[in-house]
Amino acid sequence: MADVRFVAIGDSFTEGVGDVLPDGRERGWADLTAQGWADAAGHTIQYANLAIRGKLAWPIVQQQLEAALALRPTHLSFNGGGNDVLRPRADVEHIADAFSRVLRRCDEEGVTLILLSGANPSGQLPMGKVFQKRGDLLSDAVLRRVAERPDVVTALNWGDHELYRPQYWSEDRLHMNAAGHHRVAARVLHALGFEPPESWWAPRDERGMGPGGLAYYREFVGPWVKRRVTGTSSGDGRTAKYPDWVKRTPRTP
Repeated sequence: MADVRFVAIGDSFTEGVGDVLPDGRERGWADLTAQGWADAAGHTIQYANLAIRGKLAWPIVQQQLEAALALRPTHLSFNGGGNDVLRPRADVEHIADAFSRVLRRCDEEGVTLILLSGANPSGQLPMGKVFQKRGDLLSDAVLRRVAERPDVVTALNWGDHELYRPQYWSEDRLHMNAAGHHRVAARVLHALGFEPPESWWAPRDERGMGPGGLAYYREFVGPWVKRRVTGTSSGDGRTAKYPDWVKRTPRTP
């Protein structure tokens, strides 16, 4: 397909938090996928990214989906629910209903849905077993909704045991680093029928995670708890990094 218009909606996973470039900008799997898609297909594609960190699944749908569809994309990627399952009263079926809404609207608009599950950080998180259980339930609930839809492009990362390794995670243990985002982008490109660069499947180095013990709780857990208590979000006041189309052209080999 020569005329590709790819828009991504979601939370920090899709915004690219954790994959920080030298100039401080955050890149992420969606940016990597857009460029990798252009490289593999050999032609320019249009790319937009409306994702904003901290968003729950239904606010993503309510605030980003129609704006994304108004751009008249050929492909729309969606992931959500990671922030929901961190909350104690998460309703997994209600969260999964958001995925059904996105699929229905893509069907109505003739847009190909690219459906992702996020990587699983529970192995290094406090109360990781609780998060693991909720994530498993959400993954199962979402997959049931697309079980009879081979036309949906799926890039499923939750069950990828390679991504459990600390080498793929940033210091907060909740967001992937550059290696993690490259691996997810590789999976998306593979699902689209392209062969990603081999180096994208594995980390470039063997760095571990950041601070542990009290330092970790002080730097990362404390601010997260404060946001929950005050009803604020890490995405408050932020806008989409690519709210309209940007061009991604093939790079010279």
